[in-house]
Amino acid sequence: MGTRLIEFHIAATPPSRLDKALARDVPAEENLSRTRLARLIADGSVSINGITAGDPKAKIAEGAYVAITVAEAEDSHIGPEDIPLVVVYEDDDLIVINKPAGMVVHPAPGSPNGTLVNALLHHCGDDLSGVGGVKRPGIVHRIDKETSGLLVVAKSDAAHHGLAAQFEAHSVERYYRAVCYGVPDANDPRLRGIKGVSFEPGNIMRLTTQLARHKTDRQKQAVLFHGGRHAVTRTRIVEVFGMPGGLSLIECWLETGRTHQIRVHMAHAGHGLVGDPVYGGKRKLAARAFTPEAIEAVRAFPRQALHAAVLGFKHPVSGEMLRFEAPLPKDMATLLESVRKQLK
Repeated sequence: MGTRLIEFHIAATPPSRLDKALARDVPAEENLSRTRLARLIADGSVSINGITAGDPKAKIAEGAYVAITVAEAEDSHIGPEDIPLVVVYEDDDLIVINKPAGMVVHPAPGSPNGTLVNALLHHCGDDLSGVGGVKRPGIVHRIDKETSGLLVVAKSDAAHHGLAAQFEAHSVERYYRAVCYGVPDANDPRLRGIKGVSFEPGNIMRLTTQLARHKTDRQKQAVLFHGGRHAVTRTRIVEVFGMPGGLSLIECWLETGRTHQIRVHMAHAGHGLVGDPVYGGKRKLAARAFTPEAIEAVRAFPRQALHAAVLGFKHPVSGEMLRFEAPLPKDMATLLESVRKQLK
């Protein structure tokens, strides 16, 4: 495997930590993130004034000579698979996919193949310039296996670093469409009594809690108000079906992006998503509002009715603002059409 040598000097008033100083002063075209630089330090690939550096927290002086040996990107251990993809946008740095429900994003012990990463390795081939020293797609965010919709993936280190920074800063625009039980309306006094639920102008429900892994069920997330990670979801009603005891098509947008965030937040508010097997999406509909056909269509819906419909971000290399929309997938559109036709 080939290597390349990166050489530069530390500029004036360096940060207190070596990894921060390197991240600030390494030539921008090298696209080395602070995380990658810390890994290179740990691997013994960084020298300061001819002496190998070993501590990312070490101090470094202005004018110090830095030499970094970087290996060319190696092939991923994950195998490419010829799986069809719906590509919404693609350039040299990134690709936007409309992921179908049922596809896992990244290989894991329970899903070693058939994933989006396997498909991207085949689709992109030699176009992957390397993320973190490996020729692989850079996953900067995920959507659940049974959630459909838009996902952006980095093809280069530069894109990976830039996209990750935007997700960390919560500056990425992400809107979801979902079908939930009941109507999350500001006029419902029950909602006013739920901790973490508030309403903003325009009948927008705001859910603000902490989220953490459930203590007894490791497949679930749990709402907390101390500890865990801060999570904020906003929702608005798009369409209502059959009241009382009905359904709503809602739009949700994320201020943060935590595992299962929309699903667990809506369940906390008492408006779980139709079809959600983890957070209780099999409630009964009111027979006085729906026909038996509509009730059966909702009962039989096989997944959480959640779709990542809008994705907007700043291109991490060109700086162009990009925004993409994906219409509801066939299964959700059919569900809504069935409910509309079968209202009493």
